[in-house]
Amino acid sequence: MLTTRLKEARLRAGISQERLGVLAGLDEMSASSRMNQYERGKHTPGFFLIERLALALDIPAPWFYTRDDGLAELLMVYHSLPPGLKLEALMLLKQLQSRKNDEPA
Repeated sequence: MLTTRLKEARLRAGISQERLGVLAGLDEMSASSRMNQYERGKHTPGFFLIERLALALDIPAPWFYTRDDGLAELLMVYHSLPPGLKLEALMLLKQLQSRKNDEPA
């Protein structure tokens, strides 16, 4: 899943493998080949590199790891909100969670 999401995020951002690697702090000489290996699944980037890639792509790091597409979308929407709306979104989700017990099975 990580390899698919990594390539998807990079293409969505419209940047090359080399550029993404450099933005994430990889050595310019090896950035392209390392990113290519990550996208093909030959190697797996460590958590701290994933955090740097997420920062470079302006996406939440957990997005790379989830298998659930709905959760992935929720993470992206939440990430894009300003802080005040994030708090409001959490409160709305908690309200929905409390209502689930009221819904018939």
